[in-house]
This record gives sequence, C-alpha cells and structure tokens, in this order.
Amino acid sequence: MSSSMSSCEPKMEKKKAIVGAGISGLLACKHTMEKGFNPVVFEARNGIGGVWSSTIDSTKLQTPKNYYQFSDLSWPLSVKETFPDQSQVMDYIKSYALRFGIFTQIEFNSKVVSIKNLSTNEDEVCSWELWSGTGKAFSPKGKWNVVVQDVLHPLEAPKVYQVDFVILCIGKFSDLPKIPHFEQRKGPEVFRGKVIHSMDYAAMNKIEAVEFIKDKRVTVVGFQKSALDIAAQVSKTNGVRHPCTLLFRRVQWSGSENLVRLTFRNLNRFSELMIHKPQEGLVLWLLAFLLSPLRWIFTKLIECYLRWIYPLKKYNMIPDHTFLKQIYSCMFTVLPDCFYERVEDGSLILKRSRKFCFCTTGLIIDDEVDPLETDIVIFATGYKSDEKISNIFALNYFKKCITGSSTPFYRYPVKDMDHHIVLILQTSFPLE
Repeated sequence: MSSSMSSCEPKMEKKKAIVGAGISGLLACKHTMEKGFNPVVFEARNGIGGVWSSTIDSTKLQTPKNYYQFSDLSWPLSVKETFPDQSQVMDYIKSYALRFGIFTQIEFNSKVVSIKNLSTNEDEVCSWELWSGTGKAFSPKGKWNVVVQDVLHPLEAPKVYQVDFVILCIGKFSDLPKIPHFEQRKGPEVFRGKVIHSMDYAAMNKIEAVEFIKDKRVTVVGFQKSALDIAAQVSKTNGVRHPCTLLFRRVQWSGSENLVRLTFRNLNRFSELMIHKPQEGLVLWLLAFLLSPLRWIFTKLIECYLRWIYPLKKYNMIPDHTFLKQIYSCMFTVLPDCFYERVEDGSLILKRSRKFCFCTTGLIIDDEVDPLETDIVIFATGYKSDEKISNIFALNYFKKCITGSSTPFYRYPVKDMDHHIVLILQTSFPLE
C-alpha cells in the first residue's frame, strides 16, 4: 500500500474491492485490513485458492516449499515433503485465510463482469489530478463501478458496487483458454470424438477424470507442465492397452525434483555476482565479466546430466535452445514421476509435429496419409491472459494499456493509475 496514506484520511470510509481470492487476493486483503480498511473480495468460485482449487490429482509444487510460503505463516511441521501436493497446498492456503480472518471479507460465487471508471472522457482519465497527483492517496473523482454477477443466479441482474480503489488479482492461468486456430473444416467441428481444454479436465474430480479417460485413446496437445502431468496421469490409468499420445511442436528442458533442489540451492548472493546489473560500478562489472563463464559451465553440466539420466536422444527430445536460455525465460518444468519409464513401456507415446488438423477419426499430423486415431483430444495450450485482463475493463483506454505491449515484463502496470487500481499477477512459471 502507498506510504502516502496519512492518518488524517478517513480510511474506513474509502471502499476497496479486490477481485479474486487466490494467493494474491488473500495477501491483498490481509494487508489492506492491516492498514485499517474494510475491503470486499469478489470470488467467482465457491472457495479460495485460485488455480490451486482446480488441479489434476497428481499436481505438486515445482518450487521447494521454503521458497513458496507466506512471510508471516510457515508451512506446518506435518508437511514433510519438499514439494507438497495440491491438497497440502490448499490446506496451507486455507489456514492462512483462517488465521487472519479473511473469509469474512469474501463474497463467493460473485463474478466481476466489468469494472468501469466514472470519468467521462479519456483526457480526464489521464489527468494527474484524478490519479492523486495532489500527493494524496485518494482523489474525490477517482471512483470505479464494479459490476458483479451472482454465479448461482445468472438470470438476475448484476449488482453494481461503487468503490474508490480496485485491486485485480485474477491471475493468468484460468478462465479463458487458448485454443489453436484451424482452417475451415479442419478443426474440432469435424471430429467425432471429444475435445476439451486442460482447464476442463482439471475441474473434474478424481472419479470423474478417471471415468472420462478410462479405456479411451487420448491425445494431449502441448509440452508445458499441465500437458506433461495430464499425459502421465492418462498413461498411468490406461496403460499399454490404450497408450496416451503427447503431441507437441517444441521440446523444453525438463528435469527431476533433485535438479530443482540443486538449482534453488545455487540461487544465492554469489550467483548474483555473475549477472550484470543496471548502473553497476567497475568492481561489480569486472566480477560479472570474470564469473559469467561459470553460468555457462553450470548449465552445460545440467544439459549433460539430463541427457545422461533420460533417453532424450533416443526419442528426439533434445531442445533446440540451451538450458540457460530456458531458465532466463522461467520455463523450466519438473517431469512427473516415471515419465520416461512410461515412454519406454509404451503407455506414453511422444510425437513431435510442426502442424496438425482434425479429421473425423482423429488428427492428421504433418500431412501424413494415415491419421492418428483418437477418442479424446485435450488441449494443454495455455490461456489468453492478456485478453482476460483487458476484457474486465469497460473503457478502451484501459484495454489498450494491457494489450499489444512489446515489453512483457512491464506489461501489467497501468500508466498514471498507481493509487486507484493495482494489478497483481504471477508472471513466472516456476512458482506454479
């Protein structure tokens, strides 16, 4: 929260809305309550946890738990695992909400349809006077209408709440799935089987998920964490009799939990000396220059290690890029247990493809004559995160602030709006 919120401002009279009750939403609520406000949290689902509330059965942390915890609440001693599973993570999140009295602030089954600034034109929206250029935390005009739909009663008219400050904690990995575009008559509409997104599969409970894939020929499209986890689970359920096919275009470096432990153990002050920093002095520049070869050596050793423990060359699974480049992109994933063992026994088939399209019985891959016959296609192809965020704004000015940025790292701050709207988004994959 801004340090400019002086005690002379009537905090309790200023209304704050927080959209989303995931980890970021809970933290935002807790900190605003500590500052003396009485925020309301709108959550579209019937529980807290965000993406952790709907995952497949085998989902675990990819980050050691000591690097994925609240600063004011440690993991319980009963959690011995370095990488807790979904149920343990959810119990931990719920214990945080209970400890700090956050549940009473949450309106469940309340989906925020849109938020609209009450300014009449774009010039007024951009003015410093409106966005606290006066040095105060709140201006008298900077207000928002938050339109909320009751999920349990969708036919009822939405309610409109007027607030002084909005904190968006809606996340990047939910709600709006990204599905590849296909030419006419070559998409899912011609396929006789079932086509779903990984989001839909994760929403099923354990029994429903098993019944959905049991004794079916399943093809999973993608190679990020959700694709690997789903493919491993399907292959474990159906075995060699009905092998699962993992269809992907690009290979990524993936490793074991032990490799993640080693990597995080090296995230220390010494490793920081290998990186050039803005406005660094001569000594730091010289140290980074002399020590930078150690980064290359370390990552090359990891690549050799992964080629040694996994049959990457045998299955054409060696990525075209370096491990160092992938780490810089925060795209490293942990392989599910026994992943390559299932590839070896034939219950999981790896298939690399430049392009594919649908036919009545399955998928035609790279213009092959014989189609890949399948009953179910699961797209684990990510989410339209930018579109999801921009859609919540009613005014085009704010939509343009979100979409089309050429600088993704700084994509989410909204110009000149520090004191009336905040976007809190997780932008790196290792913490998933």
